[in-house]
Amino acid sequence: MTDCTVRTVVDALDSRYPRDWAESWDRVGLVLGEFDAPVTRVLCVVDCVPETVEQALDAGADLIVAHHPLFLKPVSSIAPDTFKGALVHRLIRAGVALYTAHTNADVANPGVSDALAARLDLTGLRPLVPAVGAAAGEGRGPGRIGTLPAPMTLAALTRFAAERLPATAAGVRAAGDPERLIGTVAVCGGAGDSFLADAARAGADAYLCADLRHHPVSEHLAAGGPALLDVAHWASERPWLDDVAAWLRAEVGVEVLVSDLDTDPWTVHAIRDDLEIRP
Repeated sequence: MTDCTVRTVVDALDSRYPRDWAESWDRVGLVLGEFDAPVTRVLCVVDCVPETVEQALDAGADLIVAHHPLFLKPVSSIAPDTFKGALVHRLIRAGVALYTAHTNADVANPGVSDALAARLDLTGLRPLVPAVGAAAGEGRGPGRIGTLPAPMTLAALTRFAAERLPATAAGVRAAGDPERLIGTVAVCGGAGDSFLADAARAGADAYLCADLRHHPVSEHLAAGGPALLDVAHWASERPWLDDVAAWLRAEVGVEVLVSDLDTDPWTVHAIRDDLEIRP
């Protein structure tokens, strides 16, 4: 028997990632589970989807710590004939609790973007956007900006990011002059186009994030903004799982596993063999 319970893990995570650090629209904290249920094994995932739920059950996990909320918008039913309802019923029947740390983990220091920056060996980290409100101070805020050990071209940085980040079918793509020399890099785990102007104001040579769109990128570059690197959403947030898992092992003394299941929805990437469009 273990002295660790769902409440033990929830209290620890709430202390590291206070819920009032989350955006007002976000939904974080315990989603389901009995507070007094014992916990001997935890699985950390980016997405709570059927594949990661089955992974948790196969591994004998008592609790899932997910980055993305299962329920972000209000629902009127968790009927088992719906995708999310079926997951809830599956978890409850198996006695597996579910906890979410989302934007409160994004702004934390260390948080999601710190783990991403570490994969690129960035040093001298500071927030891309300093936090305001409850999370203000102590280096917190979404995104990070730091310096590469040595400058490299955008083409080389793109290859370096592809080597250092978890592999996905989408890979890494970049926008800007392939020969542009990059020394200062801004990063943001997850969707980052809302911080394009912040990356420019911060003086970054390049900005790496996920989910960039055609028109915002085109207009950003036309205005003289930093070069851009677009990575898969899952790949940008997967590094954080290692950090939170290591911290949980030390903090609550239970076994903590990390899911390497690629939950990025894009599964195929093709380029015509007769075209050379890569730097």
